[in-house]
Amino acid sequence: MSYAVAITGIGLISPLGQNLDEVWSALMQGRSGLRLLGPEQGFDQPLAAGAVDFDCSPWFSKLQLSGVDRVSQFAVAAADLARSDAALEPAAFAEGGVYLGCGMGGAAALESAYAGHFSPKPRVSPLSVVASMANAPAGHIAMRFGVHGPVLNYSVACASSAIAIGEAFRAIARGDIDIAFAGGSEALLVPGVVRAWQAMQTLATPDAEQPATSCRPFSTDRSGLALAEGAAVLVLERADLARARGARIYAEIAGFGMSCDASHLTKPDAAGQVRAMRQALRQAQMSPADIGYCNTHGTATKVGDVVECEALQQAWGEHLDRLKVSSTKSMHGHLLGGAGALEAAITALALHHQEIPPTAHCEQPDPACTVPLVRGTGIAAPDLQAAISNSFAFGGSNAVLLMKRAA
Repeated sequence: MSYAVAITGIGLISPLGQNLDEVWSALMQGRSGLRLLGPEQGFDQPLAAGAVDFDCSPWFSKLQLSGVDRVSQFAVAAADLARSDAALEPAAFAEGGVYLGCGMGGAAALESAYAGHFSPKPRVSPLSVVASMANAPAGHIAMRFGVHGPVLNYSVACASSAIAIGEAFRAIARGDIDIAFAGGSEALLVPGVVRAWQAMQTLATPDAEQPATSCRPFSTDRSGLALAEGAAVLVLERADLARARGARIYAEIAGFGMSCDASHLTKPDAAGQVRAMRQALRQAQMSPADIGYCNTHGTATKVGDVVECEALQQAWGEHLDRLKVSSTKSMHGHLLGGAGALEAAITALALHHQEIPPTAHCEQPDPACTVPLVRGTGIAAPDLQAAISNSFAFGGSNAVLLMKRAA
């Protein structure tokens, strides 16, 4: 690795909004973007989910929307917001790359195609394939901004976009490219996909009185994850070139770890997670004592939260008390293929603001989750110098991004 890699732009289309200051304020206050969806939205069973209020008109005309699924709309919008945030023109990306994570592709387009196929008079749109393919969001970003370098999609369930960011980091650090859009997008709040998740019995039971509090990572009364949609895209640049142009740098990516549990498709394994965390530390040439914050995978499942806490205990050992821990999924939900990117963005913002967002709605922590949780509302962290973001996926794939405060 020859070059340092900086995060100079962040674009969000999220259940908490798309304005970075407003999103950060909501996170620090412990304010949730989850809401109750039901029959009015096409779901026969109620669910607490992170739905996005999104107006695509700033980015797409009605004519352009033909064959462009919601997941690609999110991706293009987030990339453009990140580009603008980085104060760059589209031409700056001509020889760069696009590294995007997307777990399920154009779910709405695919669902519509199946509905058409099984209708009394079968009719399927000829654009169904190009709208639903998982790499469509990456391709649309490349076309919109004229990116001629590597344009890659990573489909690794919940680790998809963390791996996309990690691979973009590696490419820039090696000198393959100087700049990249890196992140993820997901738009799966459609009846068929939701019903499949409900059948797995992994979704949070909606709180009848306060639906926004339904996702409660690390809490004794947690009941499962809250599905969400949205996109998060980062602009990654060679740090020396970013500084030369006077760019604002949110944080630098210093390490990236990947591993596979190789034991079970859905049950996580602490040993595999530890390997990924230690790999990220080694690459960054840091020790657990150097890391002040972990944005956990923290999905609020009964098994997953406990296993992640076990992994942190093993990896951090005697230094665990110095590590602040939270799961922001309690407020924005689980974006699956886009989750790692949104949480990486939040981790970078934590370093930038020198503040740590909380785990919301965790009134009584599970005794089996013995880690130093930040709960309720966020805290100031004036000494925060480095942080990690964990993403652990179905299939046993683990990805850990390590960031440090910009010098």
